[in-house]
Amino acid sequence: MFRSALTKTGLSSAIAPKAARVGIAPVLARGYHENVISHYESPRNVGSLPKHDADVGTGLVGAPACGDVMKLQIRVDESGIISDVKFKTFGCGSAIASSSYMTERVKGLTLEEAGKIKNTEIAKELCLPPVKLHCSMLAEDAIRSAIRDYRLKRSKLTEGQKSGFIDVTQSVISGETVATAHPGMPA
Repeated sequence: MFRSALTKTGLSSAIAPKAARVGIAPVLARGYHENVISHYESPRNVGSLPKHDADVGTGLVGAPACGDVMKLQIRVDESGIISDVKFKTFGCGSAIASSSYMTERVKGLTLEEAGKIKNTEIAKELCLPPVKLHCSMLAEDAIRSAIRDYRLKRSKLTEGQKSGFIDVTQSVISGETVATAHPGMPA
């Protein structure tokens, strides 16, 4: 429709050479980098983990300016290693790709290592343009939020337990020693 409007007004022949000189056509043809397309078309680790599990941390973040919302969940094993990661993202291709890349990046890392991942690393790996940097910032915020949630859950579990003890008594008359175990109790 735009092309036909230009033709009818006779402007197409006047504008087309100038557009070619200033490089409008290549800008219109420019798309996402192949890394973004790969993660967008075949996202890795999509799904959810049970959010009430003690070994699962959930990060839910959003960018009100563009409407992107990202949920990233981590499962942490006994040794503090992220053993599983899932995500769900509502947003543009760059937001989905940033989430997908983050899940691959943090699996197998400790919480400390995962918390050090910066948005600049994500943006560089996916070759995000400056206008899409907020997507990589969301992914950074999501992993930090998931780690914070996991640590909060773990601290509540340990605070909720009173330490157990053993009561040892000895009779003065008979010399008999009796030990009574008192296991930890919920607070």
